[in-house]
Amino acid sequence: MSTAETPVKDSGPRDGKGSDERLVHRSPARRLMSRPELGAVVGAAAVFLFFSFAADTFLQASSLSTVLYASSTIGIMAVPVALLMIGGEFDLSAGVMVVSSALVSSMFSYQMTANVWVGVGVSLLVTLAIGVFNGFLLTRTKLPSFIITLGTFFMLTGLNLGFTKLISGTVSTKSIADMEGFDSARALFASHLNIGGVDIQVTILWWIGLVALATWVLLRTRVGNWIFAVGGGSDAARAVGVPVTKTKIGLYMGVALAAWISGQHLLFSYDAIQSGDGVGNEFLYIIAAAVGGCLMTGGYGSAIGAAVGAFIFGMASKGIVYAQWNPDWYKFFLGAMLLLATLLNAWVRKRAEATK
Repeated sequence: MSTAETPVKDSGPRDGKGSDERLVHRSPARRLMSRPELGAVVGAAAVFLFFSFAADTFLQASSLSTVLYASSTIGIMAVPVALLMIGGEFDLSAGVMVVSSALVSSMFSYQMTANVWVGVGVSLLVTLAIGVFNGFLLTRTKLPSFIITLGTFFMLTGLNLGFTKLISGTVSTKSIADMEGFDSARALFASHLNIGGVDIQVTILWWIGLVALATWVLLRTRVGNWIFAVGGGSDAARAVGVPVTKTKIGLYMGVALAAWISGQHLLFSYDAIQSGDGVGNEFLYIIAAAVGGCLMTGGYGSAIGAAVGAFIFGMASKGIVYAQWNPDWYKFFLGAMLLLATLLNAWVRKRAEATK
């Protein structure tokens, strides 16, 4: 006696398009809603419109150039800090590291009576070594990056003041404006272009270049996949073959490289450095990245969003001046902006997930 087989019900399309969400067609509006920088762009447009009406001189070309310069000094650091946050980590030593980099360049060049480019090169090696130190300690000890980099923050703060007073006798370095190589170094790190009667600081070009490079790395390279993977979960990333240790050390070295660029700009803008500068700036970089859509928990964000976050900072800091408001309220404005941006980003993410 033969047994009739029960036919298997075909519950899905045979071409498999219904089982992989990457192949699901989404409208441009839905793709736009899923972008991490969307909330920051909306916030930037709101701040821009607000100061356009609140300050009569805000829309002048010279004012916008100043806003872009202020944005670039934060944005150069905010971009690698954003990548680090996407990788699930923080760096509280980033602000002080900028000054440490400038101090090494200045003091080495002055004390050794060497061409300033020698000091700049030594500073690059020292600053990258600080980044390696942070990343190595983090991956070896498994301690939170908050603890590791907080320790580095205090050590660098003490070293900056101690070495500066030990060598120069004061809290600032000697001027290196008359030393060999100063003019060429200033041209690279602290010059400006005049386009149509408007000064464009070279830091804006550094900023744009870093944003383009970071975006390419995140979206077009295997390293970008590794960064998102370690931010989503180190153990899971390691299980699928992602080099977690190298990725995290590389991210800290990226922050160090940007700190070196910012430090050289600081030095060659003023030809001398105050050892106590930079304290507290690390929070500006982190806030700019968070406002730009980077999650504090890692695994989500973009370099463009961090750039937009820095642009909001630039507009806020200079817009208050152009509007002739009391600058004492600046910190309150920053705190309120951070809360609003975080809430807006959370709302945008929920909307994006709901429309998938």
